[in-house]
Amino acid sequence: MSRTVAFLDPTTNSSTRTEAFRAMHSDDVHRNAMASFGDDYGVLTFAGENLRRRLGPRALEQLERTIQHGEPLNEDIADEVATAMKDWAIEQGCTHYCHWFQPLTGSTAEKHDSFINLDHNGQPLAEFSGEALICGEPDASSFPSGGVRDTWEARGYTAWDPTSPAFIMPNGGERTLCIPTAFVSWTGESLDLKTPLMRSNDAISRQAMRILRLFGNDTGVRCVYTTLGCEQEYFLIDEDLASMRPDLAMCGRTVMGAQPPKGHQLDDHYFGAIPSEVQAFMGDVEERLYELGIPAKTRHNEVAPRQFEIAPLFERSNVASDHQQLMMTVLKRAAHRHGFTCLLHEKPFAGINGTGKHNNWAMCTNTGHNLLSPGKGGEGNLQFLTFVCAVVRALDLHAGILRGSVASAGNDHRLGANEAPPAILSIYTGEELGNVLDTLMAGETAGFESKSELDLGATVMPTLERHPGDRNRTSPFAFIGNRFEFRAVGGQAPVAWPNTVLNTAVAQSIDWLATKIEAALADGPTKGSLEASAVAVLGEVLNTHGRVIFNGDNYSDAWHEEAAQRGLPVLRGTADALPTLRGDEVAEMFSQYGVMNHRELTARIDVLMEQYITTLTIEASTMAQMVDRLVRPAAVRYCTELAESVATMKSAGVSCDGVTADLSRLTSAVDALVAGQAALQAAIDHEDSCVDDHARFIQGTMIPAMDAVRDACDEIECVVPADLWPMPTYTDMLFG
Repeated sequence: MSRTVAFLDPTTNSSTRTEAFRAMHSDDVHRNAMASFGDDYGVLTFAGENLRRRLGPRALEQLERTIQHGEPLNEDIADEVATAMKDWAIEQGCTHYCHWFQPLTGSTAEKHDSFINLDHNGQPLAEFSGEALICGEPDASSFPSGGVRDTWEARGYTAWDPTSPAFIMPNGGERTLCIPTAFVSWTGESLDLKTPLMRSNDAISRQAMRILRLFGNDTGVRCVYTTLGCEQEYFLIDEDLASMRPDLAMCGRTVMGAQPPKGHQLDDHYFGAIPSEVQAFMGDVEERLYELGIPAKTRHNEVAPRQFEIAPLFERSNVASDHQQLMMTVLKRAAHRHGFTCLLHEKPFAGINGTGKHNNWAMCTNTGHNLLSPGKGGEGNLQFLTFVCAVVRALDLHAGILRGSVASAGNDHRLGANEAPPAILSIYTGEELGNVLDTLMAGETAGFESKSELDLGATVMPTLERHPGDRNRTSPFAFIGNRFEFRAVGGQAPVAWPNTVLNTAVAQSIDWLATKIEAALADGPTKGSLEASAVAVLGEVLNTHGRVIFNGDNYSDAWHEEAAQRGLPVLRGTADALPTLRGDEVAEMFSQYGVMNHRELTARIDVLMEQYITTLTIEASTMAQMVDRLVRPAAVRYCTELAESVATMKSAGVSCDGVTADLSRLTSAVDALVAGQAALQAAIDHEDSCVDDHARFIQGTMIPAMDAVRDACDEIECVVPADLWPMPTYTDMLFG
């Protein structure tokens, strides 16, 4: 088989880059911000033109009805689709295919199968059937299941997701056709992140359609889906320096390291000129993403030194979830090609800006109408406010589980620190929407303000349109004009899980609102009046749940005190947050809307708890090993040098007070290190039969022990000379 498509040279301006840029500005994309670049232009994506050229009219129509309208898949077309996929993939140089899925590990998984088969005469032929497209059977025994399956019960199934385009992943000199799939056990219970997300989208669609029908806006609308645009932050560190840090290799973050004199105090890195070597990396990343049909939109320097950001256009949430996982893979692989290590950990360096993944979430009809975009008045405006109030109610009722959905060992370091939102869930509405909601709370309606003009005071400068409301970068869940930005999602987290929780919580509140408005229309003093019924119900929601709205500074100590007084949950760590998902009412909600049964939900909580415990145990063990092999030997070596210098100076009758002070400071730090390491090792050796209890022990005992060891290590680093320090420092990695 010939390989007909070669890698594009990232150092050149290829035609693909030009086509990609034009595609980003096409009329189609402007008409529908959710359109995927890959649907029409993805070189290595089986979508758009590839579908239209290779499928017959009947198969194409039926597949597009599934993709665009959410209709059930007609399996009769599977053989035709599989043959078209295989022919296209072989033309692109593929010899193998795989079902690509997202197990509960938080990463992706794939098992490659060759297209080669033997006919009845023993002759080789390339073959890919509809049955193989629709269903695969990977061994499920080695993936985390949270108790859904025993280790010896190995059978699992992958099921084709026809709404997420198949793609070709280059890797070295090989290319593999990757087919996005769900992953379930032999019992049919989900063992992955995608299945509950897609179920939660169905739940949103069912309930949102009820609101559209109430307001008479369902004409031509077949389904509602959630959309995502995830801003991905990351660090780029010199690969040679990173390879000399065992903590970066094992943990993805530094478990020790003295603060450099400069961090991001001067705000000189944010939006600064992109270094040439980093821009070359970014261009390479975008090239690969465009080939895979992933619509990269923005790139810039972030707040911290060596920190950057990339953001795509909005897509349907299940496709965006797949593309987010691919984006992280592409970032890491491209970094290696350019001599970097890409760090996605939420807090790779203590004391400076952490890494988030701002989750821009909205609801959209299949006709392209964003349900979170304000109307210009009348019932259209009231429909928008109904969906906003559903989000307000959901955030207030389910703040705990939404906090739990972003809980992880890494995110505990980030939430509430430098440029990250606090661990208290609240909603920022902005001044304009806030005024409208205040009026609605009083039982009246109000229109939205029009944009005002901003005169810059210089003749040659244009007059700008000023939005009625500002933005709030300290809020964990902020309304920003036509979407909500869930800013608490961690940098290395898969987005499927928090969006599953968010979708389900909002679906429940839309259901409640629809039921209340329907009842009000049927009976009571407002009978027959849609506007009066809706205003009364929405006012009730805001009066009951408006406590979750906060438009001030989320970083302030005053807000933390006020939040507690309002009764909002303050869940500072993973061991506090994850158990909120264990409530009976939570399990009932997920079950009621068909998202997860009780076993599936419990499995996810247990897996996340185990990941938290395992992650921190690995970090603690890495720290202990680095102390034994690197820090303490360097400290003892320098102690010996200082002691010898003191003895020599004393014998020579020379004052040695300064050297003696250094020796005393160092030996005190070493003593503290030895004591801290003993406590740390005891915490590492601790066992507990209950994962929740063990997680609380980790949070309450192991982490403070790690902090004590780190303090001693960082003190030693400040004393030991550079030529004796055995690993790259923060200054080396961030400013070298």
